Amino acid sequence: MSMRRHALELLRQTGTLPDERIDLAETALALAALDLPETDLAPYRRHLAELAAQAADEAASLARPGPVEDLALGDRIQVLRAVINDRHGYRGDSVTYEDLQNASLVRVIDRRLGLPVALGILYLHAARALGWQMVGLSFPGHFLVRLEHEGDRAILDPFDRLGVREPHALRELLKQTAGLEAELSPDHYAPVSNREILLRLQNNLKLRHLRNDRADKAVDVIEHMLLFAPDQPALWREAGLLNAHLGNLGAAIQAFETFMDRGARLGAPAQLLHQTATLVQQLRTRLH
Repeated sequence: MSMRRHALELLRQTGTLPDERIDLAETALALAALDLPETDLAPYRRHLAELAAQAADEAASLARPGPVEDLALGDRIQVLRAVINDRHGYRGDSVTYEDLQNASLVRVIDRRLGLPVALGILYLHAARALGWQMVGLSFPGHFLVRLEHEGDRAILDPFDRLGVREPHALRELLKQTAGLEAELSPDHYAPVSNREILLRLQNNLKLRHLRNDRADKAVDVIEHMLLFAPDQPALWREAGLLNAHLGNLGAAIQAFETFMDRGARLGAPAQLLHQTATLVQQLRTRLH
C-alpha cells in the first residue's frame, strides 16, 4: 500500500474512533503525508518516541531522589522546555509565519519551526506520554495549552517556548487576534478535543489556500478533514460551496446533501437547511 493510501485509510479509521482514542501526533503525521506521499514516516515516528523517552529521562533526573509523580507544575513545564526547545531547538516561526510548512508536522519536525498548534501537538504528545494532564484550549486565533497538576494550572504558549500566559497577557493576545473590543470569557479557557486540535491544524492550511485563490487545494484539505471528523455539518456545507464555485457540481450536490442529512440530526438551523435544499435544486437544474 502506498504511503498516501495508508494515510487516507488511517484518517478514515480515525473518523470512527471515540476522541480519547485518537493518536494526535500519528494523525497529524498522516495528514502531512498526504502532501508528501514519498516521505517515509518511520523516522518521524522514531523522533516522536524519542521526545517522549527524553522527557521521561529528564523528569526522572529532575525528580531524583523522589518519584516523578511528585514533580511540581513548574518543574514539569521545565522538563518539556528542556527537551523540545533546548535539546531539539523547536521554536515558533515568527519570520515566515504564513509558510504552509508550518502546519505540516513532517516539515515542522524537519525545520524545527511551526505554528502554535503544530508545536502544541508535540508538547501534548510528550506530556501525555508521561501521563501528565495537558489539554489544548479554545482560545481564538492563537493555540494555547493548559498543564495541570494537583490543583495547580498554567496556561502555556507553544509558540513561545511554553511561556506562561497570565490573564493580562491573555487579554492582550486576545485583542491582537480577535479585535480591540474582545474580552476574555470562560469559553476561551475551555478544553478542546483531539479532533478539534486536528481541525484547527488543517484550518490553517485551508485558510492559506483560500487567501492564495486556490479553492481547489482548500477543497482537498476540507475533504481530508471530513475523513477524521465526518460529523461536522459546517465543513460539509463549505465543501459544497467550494465545489460549486469550482464547477464540480456532482461533488457539490453530494456534499450539500450530506450537510442536510447530518445537519438535520445535529441541530442545524432550519433556514440554513432550506437555503441549502434550494441550492441543490439549482445545481441539479444546471446538471441537466
